[in-house]
Amino acid sequence: MSVALLFSAQGSQVVGMGRALAEFSPGARAAFDEADATLGWSVSRLAWEGPAELLDDTRQTQPCLVATSVACLRAFEEALASRGERLEPAYVAGHSVGEYAALVAASVLSLADALRLVARRGALMADAGVAGGMVAVIGLDRETVSAAVEATAREIGADGDPVVANDNAPAQVVISGTAAALTAAAERLMAAGARRAIPLNVSGPFHSPKMAPVGATLANDFASAAWRDAEIPLVSNVTAEPLTDAAQIRGLLARQVSSPVEWVRSVQRMAAEGVDTFVECGPGGALVGMVRRIVPQARCLTVSDPADLGTTVEALVGAAAAVPA
Repeated sequence: MSVALLFSAQGSQVVGMGRALAEFSPGARAAFDEADATLGWSVSRLAWEGPAELLDDTRQTQPCLVATSVACLRAFEEALASRGERLEPAYVAGHSVGEYAALVAASVLSLADALRLVARRGALMADAGVAGGMVAVIGLDRETVSAAVEATAREIGADGDPVVANDNAPAQVVISGTAAALTAAAERLMAAGARRAIPLNVSGPFHSPKMAPVGATLANDFASAAWRDAEIPLVSNVTAEPLTDAAQIRGLLARQVSSPVEWVRSVQRMAAEGVDTFVECGPGGALVGMVRRIVPQARCLTVSDPADLGTTVEALVGAAAAVPA
């Protein structure tokens, strides 16, 4: 058995996330306590009690998700240790903001540094002042979506270029652009056979070239953190390639906000390297849902509450992926 750890994307957040694990696991509780102390506001209270409209504000969503995902990881590690075992994952990967939690798992960043940087990222993205949004296209492959958005871009001109933002799974592609570009692209995509074109509740055209100034600012902010080479290879959102070099990881992380999330290629790469089990640490199971569509034969597990933590630990204890501690 070869395992990859995955860390949840924005959109996975839900009021109450991580609370049951924090009550069950001292390690999970400690992660939330560290988040509260690091950021100077109650990440735990917002994640556990809401209100939803504040939790859904990207300024708060991003640090709350990273704290919750790392809390899930800490509970997972603690539960394995209680059985005298530990996990040796082959890879880690996170979808967009989840990549920051993956960097903590790989020991590239401390939790405190990851939280400070992701809080900065959320604020920069929310305040970027770039008009536009994102639309999820259901029912078409990436090539068809790419052709439609390129045709729309030629029709509208440079100021309204829509682009592919996330290649999430077969027949699930997200595009970014200005409102006019997205409307025109959605009409073209529906005519091409898309089942649905769903506007997402985001404040800008994320993962598009229009967010490049955010990435440039983040690149400067990264100097405030201590970076280490990865102990576990990180599969980059930008390149879908495994990385361990801290300088490479840092450079690609700055580009990530303005580049497409290559999730399909990332999962395919891990599977090609022998990964047969994917464990998502974080609320819900959106990423393993995508994995099931990309690699149907893979085993998919989650860690989001005490019940599925127990199921996941039982599945791994005694397997080749878990070794004596």
